[in-house]
Amino acid sequence: MHTHPLSKKIGLFIGPLLFITILNFPFDTLSFKATAVLASACWMVSWWISEAVSISVTALLPLIIFPLTGVMAVNDVGANYGSSIVFLFFGGFVLALGLEKVNLHRRIALTIIKKTGTSPNKVILGFMIATAFMSMWISNTASTVVMLPIALSVINLLIDQQESSTKQTRNFALSVMLGIAFSANAGGIATVIGTPPNSVLIGLLENEYQIQISFVKWMAIGLPFAIVMITIIYLVLVYGMFSTKGLQFSASQEVIDDELEKLGPIKPKEKQVLWVFGIVVSLWIFRTLINSVFPGLRLSDTVISIFGALALFAIPFDLKKGDFILEWKDTQKLSWGILILFGGGLALAKGMSTTGIVSLITTYIADGNFSILLTASFLIILMLFMTELMSNVALVAVLAPVVAGIALGLEIPLLYLLIPVTMASSCAFMLPMATPPNAIVFASGFIKVHEMARVGIIINCIAVVLLIAIFKYVLPLIF
Repeated sequence: MHTHPLSKKIGLFIGPLLFITILNFPFDTLSFKATAVLASACWMVSWWISEAVSISVTALLPLIIFPLTGVMAVNDVGANYGSSIVFLFFGGFVLALGLEKVNLHRRIALTIIKKTGTSPNKVILGFMIATAFMSMWISNTASTVVMLPIALSVINLLIDQQESSTKQTRNFALSVMLGIAFSANAGGIATVIGTPPNSVLIGLLENEYQIQISFVKWMAIGLPFAIVMITIIYLVLVYGMFSTKGLQFSASQEVIDDELEKLGPIKPKEKQVLWVFGIVVSLWIFRTLINSVFPGLRLSDTVISIFGALALFAIPFDLKKGDFILEWKDTQKLSWGILILFGGGLALAKGMSTTGIVSLITTYIADGNFSILLTASFLIILMLFMTELMSNVALVAVLAPVVAGIALGLEIPLLYLLIPVTMASSCAFMLPMATPPNAIVFASGFIKVHEMARVGIIINCIAVVLLIAIFKYVLPLIF
């Protein structure tokens, strides 16, 4: 019989209890509306941490609480759930569905692994590059799900060939699994659509502060950071923690060739998806240039994203048969919950700014004489280690508006503080429940929690140092 975990049972009641307690607490500095937002935030965070109910369901709370407490009218709250960022992600999800439906993502992954070579370390690197590349465009969960069966078949075949299972073969299996999870997390940081926290931040900046970050501008920071992180992860795994020295494989190339052979030559449907995908990415990259040549166009990342999604449904593959790449029933696999989660996060941020909570934090920080570097470092560390315990999207949704207030209080540009703190939320390398990729590879049975934690804490600490360096030296150059 399946019993409900105690933490979830307790969390279920703590949320509403916190809400009622805080709502009736006489705060000197907060208005009733601000208290209501604070109380809602505590209820949401307690449910998000305990996962008492699904994190997406928790994100619907502002739709009930804000209108009832007079924070905002229901239409104003609801507008956040239909924000342009939510649709940017919807389009991204549909593109990912198209890639998966025609099996193109698998072909891309196998081709990358084939190119990197067959010695144990090269196989590990191949898996990491392939996963990271896919995570830039499709969700890190999806890219991990794609890579896992390929990795398992490679590992099983290679290890079956070895006469004895040695420490080296176990290290190899461990490095492949952790390499896939960690590079899925790091790869997602490279693009706006790679991981949900990036979009939450961009939504917040557009909605609250009218600041726009283009696809290319984000990649200018995200891509180099992702590459450096993946290099570090590779070095830590292969040379630091799990050496595969002296291990030789004869068959890995054959495994990859077999898998590619099963896919056969590239099919017309794959070509069609590739075309759509290529056009969408090119439009994202050259959007500002196109807009400057045709000022009337007003192309935005969201419009491009929805155009790509629509093309997969509307451009016929075979008009006679009525055959299209995607049909509506394919969207059953779409992560609708994540889209609602964005909405809830944006609604909470709106509540915090309209009731003056953010400006209160701003004043407090401005009066506190805190050192800028120390504050930034503290926020990065806080975000990075909290993301091990709760959903990074939920965390960014709650903390980003607060961090924005702190940046205003310190009188530094918002982006300098918000970008590294948001990036930190995707650097969860220690625990299986920290991110879906960690959980997926953990479920493969090759990894023990203490092994993931041992490597993860080293990589977390390196990530903190890198993010502080980005805050201090890189962002002032770009923005």
